[in-house]
Amino acid sequence: QVQLVESGGGLVQAGGSLRLSCVASGRTFRTYAMGWFRQAPGKEREFVAGIGTYGGTIYYGDSVKGRFTISRENAKNTVYLQMNSLKPEDTAVYYCAGRNGASSTMQRGNYEYWGQGTQVTVSS
Repeated sequence: QVQLVESGGGLVQAGGSLRLSCVASGRTFRTYAMGWFRQAPGKEREFVAGIGTYGGTIYYGDSVKGRFTISRENAKNTVYLQMNSLKPEDTAVYYCAGRNGASSTMQRGNYEYWGQGTQVTVSS
């Protein structure tokens, strides 16, 4: 069983930046593709970004392309989401997710492991 713990959320003004971190338990982190999803009130959980086991197969949701960057440090069991040029519409709970396999995917149902989420609020 893999446990995922997110951190780094908070309140930021529009145009600002935040970096989210997700630390995974266990010694097999490098065997999991990882992803970030978000869920705003009243909306479905949507894909934000995904990264393969060694940094390959990186995908981004259309609404964050060019502003967000996903990366990982396997030695630290950590995946990051650097968020720049934040907009009020980025406000949501952000979830870290992991899946067995080398490649990331944009499909929520393909991820087996989920963190508890971290709140990101962007003020206008």
